[in-house]
Amino acid sequence: PERCHLVILDERGADLTTMAFAERLRAWQLQASPVAIVIGGPDGIDADLRAAARETLRLSSLTLPHGLARVLLAEQLYRAWSVNAQHPYHRE
Repeated sequence: PERCHLVILDERGADLTTMAFAERLRAWQLQASPVAIVIGGPDGIDADLRAAARETLRLSSLTLPHGLARVLLAEQLYRAWSVNAQHPYHRE
């Protein structure tokens, strides 16, 4: 979407802990624009899209198939939400 906070997932992106990702999710929720998280396909992410990104994060140091990355992202979003909601799902 236009005027969104664009985040791309890439193996060369910033490596966050669960707690740091939860803090980032909280910050995204407080900003006025929507957030779009893009997972690259088998050929990676287009250079123009990469240039437009405000953040580049990674889920793992490993190269993952994009289908598995979707599952990992969904779980990490839920985990970060649960941390922020003080739900007992995440344990340190």
